[in-house]
Amino acid sequence: MTPTMYFSFFVFTLVLVLLDIWLTRHGRVTIKHAAIWSVVWFLLALCFAVFIHFFWSYIDPNSIYSASQATTAFITGYLLEKSLSVDNLFIFAIIFSQYAVPDNLRPRALLLGVIGALLLRAGMIVIGIHLLDEFQWLFYVFAVFLIWTGVSLAIDKGEEKLNPWPEKLLRRVAPVTEKFHGTNLSTITKGKRHITPFAIVLVVIAFADVMFALDSIPAIFAVTHQPFLVLAANVFALLGLRSLYFVLQGMIDKFIYLKPALSFIMVFIGVKMALVHTAWKIPTLISLSVLILTMITAVVLSVLDTRSKALKNKQIRDNL
Repeated sequence: MTPTMYFSFFVFTLVLVLLDIWLTRHGRVTIKHAAIWSVVWFLLALCFAVFIHFFWSYIDPNSIYSASQATTAFITGYLLEKSLSVDNLFIFAIIFSQYAVPDNLRPRALLLGVIGALLLRAGMIVIGIHLLDEFQWLFYVFAVFLIWTGVSLAIDKGEEKLNPWPEKLLRRVAPVTEKFHGTNLSTITKGKRHITPFAIVLVVIAFADVMFALDSIPAIFAVTHQPFLVLAANVFALLGLRSLYFVLQGMIDKFIYLKPALSFIMVFIGVKMALVHTAWKIPTLISLSVLILTMITAVVLSVLDTRSKALKNKQIRDNL
């Protein structure tokens, strides 16, 4: 990969981020608007996959990947990162609820959270790929970490608790206002500088971004550690995250089989990473198939369970 290609992709990403800012410039995001743009972001990722397929020889002339292999790796990485990022939505919902973030401030909070995640993951990708090239035994460390994360997610009772120390740290630095002041991070109150609850929300989201990156970056390394494909998959997965949040914010609690699905995916990817240098290496195409089948099954089962509960509630009401 040439520096020119990375710079071009950086400019392309910047244009998409600016577009996302412009789309939510009024601080309001309707479900219809978010649904349309969720589809647009997904189609844009598919178009980029087509671009990779036809122009891979120009993107990375010296790559050991063929065009079809690079395309499959990107799609698999994108869907993996997208599925793992759905779990982020639960945390975002908890953060917004815990701090009573006004609806008109949520788009900006999510945007800054996504930008922070992009910068954080870009740095972790560079460091991670360098470490994996130098120390291949780290594949097994990451594999154990992913399997442990998957098992922990499976036995989790669902009682999400946010780590309070980022908030405590900020409150030690400066006093905090009781009310939000728009998107201002600080304000002058009674002649003294105060930070706002919006600043605390951003810090808590940033801390969550770190936790998410510790899971997602090792996971995608099991699919590919070609730098450009890893970076592109993360960019496209994160860019559509805001729109997806506003589509699912009223339905998050209905996806009851999402966590078991994510748990299985994490364990599967951990096993794949552990086998990457063995004769039992799992092909990327199989990983893609397992990923798609798992998420479809989780969504279908969640929908069926929701309908079953609604039918039972209707029968109970009819019998009263």
